[in-house]
Parts: sequence; structure tokens; C-alpha cells
Amino acid sequence: MKTFTDEVAQRLDENRRNEPLNRTAHAFVEASTQPKYSYNFSWLGRPIIQYPQDIVAMQEIIWAVKPGAIVETGVAHGGSLIFHSSMLELIGAGGRVVGVDIDIRQHNRAAIEAHPMSRRITMIQGSSIAPEVLAQVKAAAEGKERVLVCLDSMHTHEHVLSELHAYAPMTTVGSYCVVFDTIIEDLPRDMYPDRPWWPGNSPKTAVREFLRTNPGFEIDKAIDHKLLISVARDGYLRRRG
Repeated sequence: MKTFTDEVAQRLDENRRNEPLNRTAHAFVEASTQPKYSYNFSWLGRPIIQYPQDIVAMQEIIWAVKPGAIVETGVAHGGSLIFHSSMLELIGAGGRVVGVDIDIRQHNRAAIEAHPMSRRITMIQGSSIAPEVLAQVKAAAEGKERVLVCLDSMHTHEHVLSELHAYAPMTTVGSYCVVFDTIIEDLPRDMYPDRPWWPGNSPKTAVREFLRTNPGFEIDKAIDHKLLISVARDGYLRRRG
């Protein structure tokens, strides 16, 4: 097994230095964004709205960390909640999934609650950075030895930075705070004409500002070099202290 893992590490380093491969990967992400490629997938019957590569990365992280709680901002159709719940079921460590959204639509809530994986899921409606919501999230994750955080709600710099300050401290040492949609920073400005975010006002700019004053977190670049195609490049933040 050591030989295999050493070979993987070597391939990832080669990926890092392979500029044509990285350009091609980025070109695919850019070309597939407006056609809503990521909207075509589901997990156990619920739309997940993620690139398959990021789903696999999260599976690897969950298996390695074995969190007792996964905190997720942004619920949408609930596919990620179901995915996280099913992963906790597979690793057999118990645990809860806490999903936060400012607007959990009733038909989505009903479908999530009717799903076989719902027994591990707690949903909280409200702004992810509201004090009363944060209090509920902290109470739901309290006492868990390992906590994993995923930030995937409003993608403006200000909101993501506020989420990072609020939720990153919940991340336990050795676990991750994953910031999705950092790719916005690397796409053309007119890619999201109807949304309040753009290059310069994105999750990645929030990550950069957060890391300047929070040295206990670092970007796990090996994940970026492995995936190549991802909406969360520079967004896989590992807590080291």
C-alpha cells in the first residue's frame, strides 16, 4: 500500500507541474458553468448540484476524518445533506448532519424528511450568520469529537468571510472547513450577470483574507492537484492547529 500511495503523491506532483493539463481542466470548468453541468447529478435520488470530482473528494475527507458532525450552509434540494448522512451511515460512527439555509422550501424539506437517510439530519432555517442560528448549530454539534464544515450558501466576499469567522472555529484539528464556489474568482466577470458575486467579490477572496489572520488553517493543495476539475480550488482548508 505504501508503494501505491507514494505513486499517487508522485502523480499529484506531476499534475501540479503539468500546465497543459491544468489549462484544459480549467477550460472545462469554464465551458461547463453556464450549461449548468453540475445540476445534472443526484445522490440517492436528491439533486446534489456538485461536480462529481468534489463529491469524491468529500467522500475521501469524511472517511479520513470520521466526523461526528458535518455542518453545511446552503441546503437547496438537499442532495449534499443526504450524501453526508449516507457517508456517516457507511463509516458507522454515528453522527449528525446540520444543514442551514435562509429559505428551506417546503417541498424540499418534505422530500428530505421522507428520505431513508433523514434520521441523521437536522435542518435550521435562517441566515447562516445570524446569532440565533449560530447558537442552534453550535448546540447541534456540541460534544462531537470531530467536526467537518462545508460553506456553500451566499457566495459574496462579505458573507463568506463572515461564515468563515463564525464556522471555521467549529472545525476540529485535523478536519476541514471546505469553501465551495471559489471558482467564481477564476471565471469571467460576466459569467453570473444575475448574481451579486464576481471576481474580486467571491469565496476565494474571502478565503485569502481569512487565511491572512488565521494561520491554524491551510489550503490542502494536494486535493486541488488530484481533482483538477473542481468548483472549490483553494477552498479545501485543513485545520492544523
